[in-house]
Amino acid sequence: MPTMTAARSSVTGAHDYSETLPCRLEAARRARLLVSTALQTWGFSACADAGTLIVSELVANVVTHTRCRLARVTITRIGDDTVRIAVADTSRSVPAMASPAGDAGSGRGLLLVDTLSDRWGCRLHRSCKVVWAELSIKADEAEK
Repeated sequence: MPTMTAARSSVTGAHDYSETLPCRLEAARRARLLVSTALQTWGFSACADAGTLIVSELVANVVTHTRCRLARVTITRIGDDTVRIAVADTSRSVPAMASPAGDAGSGRGLLLVDTLSDRWGCRLHRSCKVVWAELSIKADEAEK
């Protein structure tokens, strides 16, 4: 199995963690680790499962539906009880929720993101797009 290295990694303060990853399916593992670490650091362990699944789906969408070489994964604490998980890529195509047939083996990624998150969306910028999802929870709510 090949070793995967990040193009650039940084901890950008107490409220933001990000990493630039290669657009390969193996990058989802590193993205899950980043999200899990941030959530545990902030005391949001109760939403770690949802957060890691959301970032996996967002990274998989970039790998599957774009020709980008790199994607930027960011998790930001945007309030006392809210985090935003975002994946940026250089594709200008806007993601859309699919309605896969019951026996389809794929096409449910954004449906999962929609179900697991409090809200999600996509922002187009001049040189990239950012697909994001927000989770709200009280710190260490499930650990009391």
